[in-house]
Amino acid sequence: MLFLLNDVVFDLAETCPVPAHDARRFEKLGFDYVMELGCQLFSEDPMLHQNDPERARRLAWLIHDRSPDVNAALFAAPEPGCNPDLVEPQFCALPAPIMKQLKTRASRGKLDAVAADKAVWMRMAA
Repeated sequence: MLFLLNDVVFDLAETCPVPAHDARRFEKLGFDYVMELGCQLFSEDPMLHQNDPERARRLAWLIHDRSPDVNAALFAAPEPGCNPDLVEPQFCALPAPIMKQLKTRASRGKLDAVAADKAVWMRMAA
């Protein structure tokens, strides 16, 4: 299972990034709480997906675990240390061929924020 977080594609089919005892603790967390957690994490470090890929992968896993149809998330923070309320989260379900294409582009070093935006989010087009 591929998951796009901002402009990084994670393979969630690999072993669960959360230990089994922690996964049980997270069972009661709803999607809204996980979204708030993501906003908090990205408010602290808008480049979390690049700077701490393991933590970002765990967030991607939590999002997908709470909403299995979602395979892409964008957390846009205006600056490091901003208020979490200023982080704009977006979520979507991309078809498998698009996810494979994004993974291929990433493996070739051709997936960056602009390319991901053009392919998925279209924020810069507005």
